[in-house]
Amino acid sequence: MSSENLPQTPEQQGRKPRVAVVFGGRSSEHAISVVTAGAVLRAIDRSKYEVLPIGITTDGRWALTADAPERMAIADRKLPNVAELAESADGGVVLPVDPASREVVYTEPGAVPKALGEVDVVFPMLHGPYGEDGTLQGLLELSGIPYVGSGVLSSAVGQDKEYMKRVFVSFGLEVGPYTVVRPREWDADPSAARKKIVDFAGEHGWPLFIKPARGGSSVGITKVDDLSGLDEALEEARRHDPKILVEALLRGREIECGVLEFEDGPRASVPAEIPPVSSHDFYDFEAKYIDSAAGLVPAPLTAEETAEVQRLAVEAFEAAACEGLVRADFFLTEDGRFVINEINTMPGFTPISMYPRMWQESGVSYPELVDRLIQAAMRRSTGLR
Repeated sequence: MSSENLPQTPEQQGRKPRVAVVFGGRSSEHAISVVTAGAVLRAIDRSKYEVLPIGITTDGRWALTADAPERMAIADRKLPNVAELAESADGGVVLPVDPASREVVYTEPGAVPKALGEVDVVFPMLHGPYGEDGTLQGLLELSGIPYVGSGVLSSAVGQDKEYMKRVFVSFGLEVGPYTVVRPREWDADPSAARKKIVDFAGEHGWPLFIKPARGGSSVGITKVDDLSGLDEALEEARRHDPKILVEALLRGREIECGVLEFEDGPRASVPAEIPPVSSHDFYDFEAKYIDSAAGLVPAPLTAEETAEVQRLAVEAFEAAACEGLVRADFFLTEDGRFVINEINTMPGFTPISMYPRMWQESGVSYPELVDRLIQAAMRRSTGLR
């Protein structure tokens, strides 16, 4: 796009930059996305930015929602939903298809479309498929709207745990033992696919973790202690994703580290540790979000261990060509090795989530963290990265 066709900056138009916070979505992590967006809406400096909240319903409708962070939290173990926040049951938000315009339009059946003004940057708070996996990022690239976080390829790699591990291995990062059952394998011969997993257990031992390959927030994950629980675990994983990831147990400590892009490049936060949760078999969805199991920030590591996991977290960020932010999750094995489990290109972002807590401990407050991400997105243009 030539410079003469670029939209005018907010300053040239005499207004504050407008940030569209997009949340919800079609994935099983819909509610967690709403919770995350509520925290971000609460933290954005309204004296510095105008805010446009846009929720995506579970069936994919883009809805104009109330700017009501207090209604976007988990209350009495009840999860929030975009449909309860939408200003209309039928209205929809439409992004521009012309990169020379960033005008967002609101439509309702039988009514004249209403211009909502230009959007200068999108803060996509979606988790999982149809949002965190490169699909929304591709739409924003086509629309010519800058956005917070990683681009299309990095987001896709960060969502698909198989290809994420393959990228890490190619860059010399150590991953744990795993195998994958792809949809065509299962459809062609479920018995052979099941045997593949049993043979993997024979090589690496029980328990196994059966996961949707392209999911998050520990949704659909089952720890399987023996053959008797395998079929139920496979059914649960396939309920969320037809592609199944199977991982062997790594004995050690769970260590996380945040990466944030500064003007001079990515930096790592102090690391955190997820201690064993006595009331849960592992750090599952309920432990994270319903019971709010707390991690240790900073992690009780030696100076050498801290420096090593910070180095590896930045290496993982660079290996997947990420931008903006990443939470990198590791196991510190009993023999002292850091094995990377995964990265999250849009990690949980409530004030009690591990990523903001690690940066708080590193000297970056939650509002400052939100501001840094918006500013980083506005410095970048859309297009090939």
